Amino acid sequence: MIGYVTLGTNDLKRAAAFYDALLAEIGAGRFMESERPIAWAVAPDEPALGVCTPWDGKPASVGNGTMVALAVDSPAKVDAIHKKALELGAKDEGAPGPRGILGFCAGYFRDLDGSKLDCYHWAEG
Repeated sequence: MIGYVTLGTNDLKRAAAFYDALLAEIGAGRFMESERPIAWAVAPDEPALGVCTPWDGKPASVGNGTMVALAVDSPAKVDAIHKKALELGAKDEGAPGPRGILGFCAGYFRDLDGSKLDCYHWAEG
């Protein structure tokens, strides 16, 4: 159902370097790019994550209650993505681990612009 999610940034170059390194961990690469937006996906026909400077010219800001979730294939990958995000300068918003739903494991962080993301694995039981 979701085609792509876009997060605002006030520093496209910095955001691009962060997401190039982070999303490479799950096999995603840039598939769309211009002077304002950049988007990453594992394949062009899969959901994508993009960053852009706001089209209205105003500063980007973080949405309260807004979060982007990145699906991964194992709890070990949740740990790896969360660790990589923090190494790249992200802020910890919740260490990787079980989240009260049987089989659901997630780690939460905020990117360099303050947008909240999580990486998760759900082994449905």
